[in-house]
Amino acid sequence: MAASVAAAAGRLRRAIRRSPSWRGLRALSSEAPPTQAAAVRDAFLNFFRDRHGHRLVPSASVRPRGDPSLLFVNAGMNQFKPIFLGTVDPRSEMAGFRRVANSQKCVRAGGRHSDLEDVGRDLSHHTFFEMLGNWAFGGEYFKEEACSMAWELLTQVYGIPEDRLWVSYFGGDPKAGLGPDLESRDVWLNLGVPASRVLSFGPEENFWEMGDTGPCGPCTEIHYDLAGGAGAPQLVELWNLVFMQHNREADGSLQPLPQRHVDTGMGLERLVAVLQGRLSTYDTDLFSPLLDAIHQGCGAPPYSGRVGAADEGRIDTAYRVVADHIRTLSVCIADGVSPGMSGAPLVLRRILRRAVRFSTEVLQAPSGFLGSLVPVVVETLIASLVSEDEAAFLASLQRGRRVIERTLKRLGPSDVFPAEVAWSLSLSGNLGLPLDLVELMLEEKGVQLDTAGLERLAQEEAQHRALQAEPVQEQGLRLNVHALGELQRRGVPPTDDSPKYSYSLRPGGGYEFGTCEAQVLQLYTEDGTAVASVGDGQRCGLLLDKTNFYAEQGGQASDRGYLVLVGQQDMLFPVARAQVCGGFILHEVAAPERLRVGDQVQLHVDEAWRLSCMEKHTAIHLLNWALREALGPGTEQRGSHLNPERLRFDVATQAPLTPEQLRAVEVTVQKAVGRDEAVYMEEVALARTAHVPGLRSLDEVYPDPVRVVSVGVPVAHALDPASRAALHTSVELCCGTHLLRTGAIGDLVIIGEFQLVKGITRLLAVTGEQAQQAREVGQSLAREVEAAAARLSQGSRHVAEAHRLSKDIGRLTDAVDTATMPQWQRWELQAALKALQRRANTAVRKLEMGQAAQKTQELLQRHTEGPLIVDTVSTESLSVSVGRGVGPGCGEGKVPAGRKLGAARLPFALPHADAGEGGPAAVQAGAQYIRAAPQPPASGTGAVCLSGGPECHASLHSRGLGAGRVQPHGGQSLGLSSGGPGHWKHC
Repeated sequence: MAASVAAAAGRLRRAIRRSPSWRGLRALSSEAPPTQAAAVRDAFLNFFRDRHGHRLVPSASVRPRGDPSLLFVNAGMNQFKPIFLGTVDPRSEMAGFRRVANSQKCVRAGGRHSDLEDVGRDLSHHTFFEMLGNWAFGGEYFKEEACSMAWELLTQVYGIPEDRLWVSYFGGDPKAGLGPDLESRDVWLNLGVPASRVLSFGPEENFWEMGDTGPCGPCTEIHYDLAGGAGAPQLVELWNLVFMQHNREADGSLQPLPQRHVDTGMGLERLVAVLQGRLSTYDTDLFSPLLDAIHQGCGAPPYSGRVGAADEGRIDTAYRVVADHIRTLSVCIADGVSPGMSGAPLVLRRILRRAVRFSTEVLQAPSGFLGSLVPVVVETLIASLVSEDEAAFLASLQRGRRVIERTLKRLGPSDVFPAEVAWSLSLSGNLGLPLDLVELMLEEKGVQLDTAGLERLAQEEAQHRALQAEPVQEQGLRLNVHALGELQRRGVPPTDDSPKYSYSLRPGGGYEFGTCEAQVLQLYTEDGTAVASVGDGQRCGLLLDKTNFYAEQGGQASDRGYLVLVGQQDMLFPVARAQVCGGFILHEVAAPERLRVGDQVQLHVDEAWRLSCMEKHTAIHLLNWALREALGPGTEQRGSHLNPERLRFDVATQAPLTPEQLRAVEVTVQKAVGRDEAVYMEEVALARTAHVPGLRSLDEVYPDPVRVVSVGVPVAHALDPASRAALHTSVELCCGTHLLRTGAIGDLVIIGEFQLVKGITRLLAVTGEQAQQAREVGQSLAREVEAAAARLSQGSRHVAEAHRLSKDIGRLTDAVDTATMPQWQRWELQAALKALQRRANTAVRKLEMGQAAQKTQELLQRHTEGPLIVDTVSTESLSVSVGRGVGPGCGEGKVPAGRKLGAARLPFALPHADAGEGGPAAVQAGAQYIRAAPQPPASGTGAVCLSGGPECHASLHSRGLGAGRVQPHGGQSLGLSSGGPGHWKHC
């Protein structure tokens, strides 16, 4: 028995060790249709959540947080190390984890676990992969439950035949005093796995350790037989189940853990290959779109899955390398790891260069090819991850379908679907449905969409967004003096807009905006006429008794959103904007259906739009305060405007701002944001704000009572003159909508600065993700400037190389001038580039002069006798460097080095060293004039002919080139031009 087990174990070990390449195996059965990778992932997560009560946690970034021992996250358990190590903060969310599951993004490149060099050589290795895993902490469950769940998922959910599965378990380690894991063995036997396919191994295969010290324990592995009983088993590992029950001490001994844990991991790519009946992970739907895109983009022969000697020209190896590496690059960069010079960025740089090499040298791909593959990665990988917005979108989809159905009932047989309704359903409207989806839903019903109207709305939206960068007063619907007088005569009270402040923070950190029910008091046509009803897509003004919409004022853009009739949720009335007119809030509405005075409506603001405005408005307050901190109390606001895209702030300054001051302002704001301070808002009597030191307000009329916004300090305390709190934080009079805590701003970057008039500076800024992107752009450009400086310091040996560097610096200067990046950094880089450009130009001139001198010496060495020099000079530059030609009747002619005339410069040199009267370099008096051949040679080759006599002159003859002259006296310059470097005959 022992001998047979040992023999079987030997066969299994050999199978495991030779299986990762997946070579030479017959194709699996394809009777069942292949399962898409996204469905495989979802089935795993749903299984553990729905059947076994696991909490689904998102994948951690591939960039390790607070773990210097790792370059990249390389296993699903990395983010849970604090639990395993017992260092988890008891106040943290993680401390409450008991049973969880997820799909973790992993990178194994560099460091202890690296598959980088193996990628491409076989059919299974990857630098990036997804690890499906489930965990049980603190003894929530252990071996029996973990093995049973795994077996249930593989055989019942995924439908893998039981006879294709083998398992291994820990056979013990006498040296460490550990016996065999008979508990795991018995679990497998009880689940029905034949003893012949339940085999034991030693610590090398079936004992898992986190590191030299720390939690560890036996593991059991599930393997899949690719051969399917046809000959010797060909096994590939599917799933590793680790049972952490020991702790490796510093002295190497093992001690029992006070709490046991389960840590399992299964590679998604390998599982998908098994379920799709593929011998290679590269043949699954995770990779086939990428391989097709590579083929289309480079024109190489199609991918055929060859390896080793059969892969002639290493074409298929290159396919695998490029496909794997572009996935890794895309995921890492998306998670904040960019190619760099040390650590993980250096590894990523190596991956990028390896991909470039294989794509260009082997696949003969064009420039920019790798970047073109990123959208394919997004489509096949990133976009397939579980979306947190799924439930919200499904609700929008259902409401959108009802709106379409209701609208169709009102249309005649030949009517087109109204563009305004489609727009209100779209991503640019209110429900977030893609327009192509709306169009498809209509097409399925045989209804044509008003595409002309849709195009008009799209143009209006584009124009509206373009104007937001520099806002102007839009001509929206307004109430004139007559309309306002009529409302006052009727005793209509001003609109109650206090509900615009009705929002709160959810426990998870998001904002909850309440709806508002109101009554229609009056409707107006576009020309301002009061009417009792509107409809049929009519654009109208809507006056309500109350509203939760913020009307544009105080520099904050108006809210937008939609309203519905109470009790009728399937017809949306888009609200484009809201404006204040004499205390009344007029909503600009498109009415696809009948809307009447007296109707009850429910208003919904566009939450994303509002939240972005709130972020920008609170950021403006912090910016105002930070400018005073950096520039002094004499700094005063002169205006501002904000919309969801960006903010601008006009400030009175006594002197131009410096890079150091702008940077200090950003740091001050960042600190306030990082503290996540509370933002207090309260209405108080205007008189209480009259004598508060440090309180900021504009030169305008404020209502009484007035709203006070204070950051970090309750309003009552901030308004106490004795506290002087307003001198140390932002306290302003403001009617705008603000965040409840500063942390949601994320970041603020000043991306532009210019003088409006003398003494007033306009600042442009972005926040949040846009600010982070601006910083990343600035850092990237700074690295490029450093690289250019390093190249310049190394020096150039050739003129052409120096010219390339000079042009590269010029292009980099243009990029810095136009990039969205921190303004202080732009100024610093512009100054550095200006200095680099001067140095580069000087280096070019020195090389050109040196080249001319070298050519002169070569001519002198070849021609030691004779009144004329007839020779060919090879050149690399278009510079002009002419020495002196001295003769009895010629005097001297001078051409300054680098003189540019026409389209280019002629490389032409005459020696002056060792050139005396009558010498070989002299132009003899009375010499005959020598011309080029009647048919000039190709551009780049010509003849320069000198003659003496009363008029010493030179002529250049070459196709497409001009001619120049040298006068004997008076210091005139010789003007010559050339179409390009070449060989010039000097005679």
